[in-house]
Amino acid sequence: MVRPVAEAGVDFIKDDEDMASPPALAPGAAMASTTPTDLLLGFYGDDFTGSTDAMEALTRAGLRTVLFIGRPRPEQLHKYAGLRAIGLAGCSRSLSPEEMDAELGEALGTLKEFRLPIVHYKVCSTFDSSPRIGSVGRALDIGAELFGTPVVPLLVGAPILGRYCVFGNLFARSGLDSEPYRLDRHPTMSRHPITPMTESDLRLHLAAQTQRRVRLLDVLSITDVGSARTRYQELVKAGAEAVLIDVLYREQEATIGALLADQVRPGSTLFVVGSSGVEYCLTAHWHSQGRTPPPPAWTASPADKMLVVSGSCSPVTDRQIAWAVERGAVEVPVRTDDLVDPGTAEAQIEAAATAGLAGCQAGRTVICHTARGPSDPRRAETAARFERAGGDARQLSARVLGAALGRIMLRVLQRGGLRRAVVAGGDTSFHVARTLGIEALEMAAPAAPGSPLCRAHIPGSPLDGIEVCFKGGQVGRDSLLGDLANLRQ
Repeated sequence: MVRPVAEAGVDFIKDDEDMASPPALAPGAAMASTTPTDLLLGFYGDDFTGSTDAMEALTRAGLRTVLFIGRPRPEQLHKYAGLRAIGLAGCSRSLSPEEMDAELGEALGTLKEFRLPIVHYKVCSTFDSSPRIGSVGRALDIGAELFGTPVVPLLVGAPILGRYCVFGNLFARSGLDSEPYRLDRHPTMSRHPITPMTESDLRLHLAAQTQRRVRLLDVLSITDVGSARTRYQELVKAGAEAVLIDVLYREQEATIGALLADQVRPGSTLFVVGSSGVEYCLTAHWHSQGRTPPPPAWTASPADKMLVVSGSCSPVTDRQIAWAVERGAVEVPVRTDDLVDPGTAEAQIEAAATAGLAGCQAGRTVICHTARGPSDPRRAETAARFERAGGDARQLSARVLGAALGRIMLRVLQRGGLRRAVVAGGDTSFHVARTLGIEALEMAAPAAPGSPLCRAHIPGSPLDGIEVCFKGGQVGRDSLLGDLANLRQ
């Protein structure tokens, strides 16, 4: 019997003051080192691309933020002068509740050691979750108990990303070029292969994942800080153990941020669950108080050649690939069924890398992909190959295909001297980052809301400092890949 590569021992990784109101920093000021008291916030992202989204919100507000791929040690923080927030790029969106217990016990425990005023469990703004996979309810329970937060604020909407929560129901655009859809009618999320969203009322959705009492601070209560505070306290007195906060307009963000800051108590950590809307609201509040420095000057410039690897099955990513191909990008379809068998995987990886390198050397953007949308026949062919090999495609495909795309990218970058790349797909991004040996990421320039261009810290590697955009499947306009190649700041 042919075994899947993940089970056959193939290691794809080894290839060639009051902190609720932060003190202002003078423009350009930098601290000699970072101590826990300098840090305003820490977050754990339940998937990789969502983690870069939270980092972007903080960095755009002038707060230097570093996203770590592994668990940071205190001495690592001293490498980053003037650091105000830290993130951990995680994978809990794809884990069972039992696996989440171990993952979040360690990750959130790491953040607890830094004694941060706020720790944020960052979820996807489309709330991908179920009782058995990526349970937000389980994460809420773990964090509330670990940090001793009796009432957990829950904020999912993020208007800048096209995500809106109104009367407890979540609406989302499909890319930035579509109208908002109620989540249970969303063209992608309602049909998600792992965590289909069949309920848009997040209170009902969470009721299957936690026994905590979730109450709603609705959009009508967020007219001003006083009204929001009054209603929030009424919910707390009525026995709320988590409060879901509506958000429809960006103009509401500073009010919500003030409400979140109210919940921080000296000497303790506030645990919050939500999308990057948490960071956008907090920074809007801090900015309204004149307590954030100017944002950094972006330094990105157009790239003469760029590599894209995509493990995303999203129709949004498919449209983005089509847009780029119509304008001259070279696409390299990867034979994904060959990646299941160690006997054929290496040849397919090398073939894709060789084709990708040739395209880049010709001065073209190259896109290596494992799917073109949810109906790509390679998906069924690969699932059948996993089944014949005795593996579960739902559990292994992201790991196997993502690691293979990482190896393809590594070879093309090393041989072609490229300095800019794009990775599409949340789970894919996690495995590609590990394969490249990335220690940490910082935002280099804005590209699309939720998918910044990042600078990769890869100590000791010739790839140190490369620019990579890790793009979620649902993120960006159809022209995103062209925009990334032609960034002008």
